[in-house]
Amino acid sequence: MSSPFTTFLLCSTAFSALLWGADASKTPPPPVKPGVKTPGVQQPITVLKPDAVFPVEGVPDWVAIGKDSVWIGNKPKNTVHRLDPSTNKVVTSVEVGKLPCAGLAIGFDSLWVPNCGDKTISRVALKDNKVIATVNVGPADTEGAIAVSPDSVWMLSETSGRMARIDPDTNLQVATINVPPGSYAAIYGDGAIWVSSTEKNQVARVDPKTNLVTDLIETGPQPRFITFGAGSVWTLNQGDGTVTRIDAAKKTVASTIEVGVPGTGGDIAFGEGFVWVTAKGIPLSRIDATSNKVVQQWIGLGGDSLRVGLGAIWLTNAKEQNVWRIKPPAPPTN
Repeated sequence: MSSPFTTFLLCSTAFSALLWGADASKTPPPPVKPGVKTPGVQQPITVLKPDAVFPVEGVPDWVAIGKDSVWIGNKPKNTVHRLDPSTNKVVTSVEVGKLPCAGLAIGFDSLWVPNCGDKTISRVALKDNKVIATVNVGPADTEGAIAVSPDSVWMLSETSGRMARIDPDTNLQVATINVPPGSYAAIYGDGAIWVSSTEKNQVARVDPKTNLVTDLIETGPQPRFITFGAGSVWTLNQGDGTVTRIDAAKKTVASTIEVGVPGTGGDIAFGEGFVWVTAKGIPLSRIDATSNKVVQQWIGLGGDSLRVGLGAIWLTNAKEQNVWRIKPPAPPTN
């Protein structure tokens, strides 16, 4: 039997539906992630057995890999966590700015951590795990990526289309670069900074010598996360779940790859000669850089950010509050 409160709640909900529309108070459901349908490509994530599982209480997200360490962001805890690959242990956590987000990057003997809550970047010294500087530049969006080049740190800082260039010698912003609006992620490769614009469906190539955009390349819909490898820029397109491959030398699209992982979140990384994509529900997909096809895809729980290095895939599982270390499985032979 319904209680008076339940009856009131149902009536109120019905009235709101009539007044505002049936689902006015609900956000649209996320798009279905169909994955790829090529026979023999998909398999359950449970067939992968991690070499190590690192507990990270909170919401482990974002990964950066150094010479002897792996770092994980943790937005609600205002911390980053250092994993030791030699012992498979979480060795320390470091308090940074408020709500670390928008990726992690390693360079100049430091970990660079964008913070959405106070619009800063925390610089953590790798030698002693201490914050040694706070840069007064914040990320444009929580879903993004910070980049490191041989002499600078690069951060998309405004949704209107601004990228900050930071001098690691002074920890100061030394230039502002105009890029397409709705740009949130950057990567360094082939002597340039490559920036994805989710709003304009483009990748911009920025010349570090001039701080100017030299090329605009059309991608799939809503490119967000970005990586570099095999002479190419690769974007994960949230609009339709494809990956766009851009030939860095020719500055043209070389391929559009069906991955079947539309929607927000996710990540993309290059390593071990392959491109790897993660998304909730399809935690791992492997793209062959020779054939430009998904050759393996694991479905099930887990995933959302990853990097590949030190002979392993490092995959965060926010809901399970842990990080997997996975030896890259053997690629298919056919």
